[in-house]
Amino acid sequence: MAPVRPAEIVREYGPFPGGQHVGGVTFDGEHVWFAAGDHLQAFDPATGAAKCTLDVPAEAGTAFDGKHLFQIAGGKIHKIEPVTGEIVASIPAPGAGPHAGLAWAEGSLWVAERTGACIHQIDPDTGQVRRVIPATRYITGVTWIEGELWQGHWEGDRSDLRRIDPESGEVLERVLMPEGATVSGLESDGGDKFFCGGGTSGVVRAVRRPTKGHAAG
Repeated sequence: MAPVRPAEIVREYGPFPGGQHVGGVTFDGEHVWFAAGDHLQAFDPATGAAKCTLDVPAEAGTAFDGKHLFQIAGGKIHKIEPVTGEIVASIPAPGAGPHAGLAWAEGSLWVAERTGACIHQIDPDTGQVRRVIPATRYITGVTWIEGELWQGHWEGDRSDLRRIDPESGEVLERVLMPEGATVSGLESDGGDKFFCGGGTSGVVRAVRRPTKGHAAG
């Protein structure tokens, strides 16, 4: 059985005006962006201050490739210029959906199906599926950090973060969120924290990333 430890929530951000529901989450190295239904919204994780908004459909997963934002909406993945909000390209989201997780890593987009129990690695330009990783159901976020693949999981009133084997999909460890602290979007800050969307609470939570070799609680 995979080790389980309680989540260490280090900070909560929001709720923000106009951001009553948080979907996908990503980090561009300066700002955290989250999907808020009919727009993308950004805030400064150092101060918690709200920054810009982009008037683009933003229903589910969100990602950043170092230059552009990617956003799932209406069964498509839109490539977005983050300064102007212009949608510069669109590709179909893979699988049957619904989709609830999006990440950028290794030149690919990684797209999670919420109830389809899989994560698709796809070509960001064509949408061609490069491989499919089996996963548990009720995925609500996906992110890569230092070769580790993590997914958010939300079922009922319980959520957790799961590190999974990127080949087999086996759950290797779980980080259990407090009851009622849902996960709707997941992103690494590139270091020791995850940003987790908080669903209808309208908040984004920063959660400590477990370190290798740390004993399970």
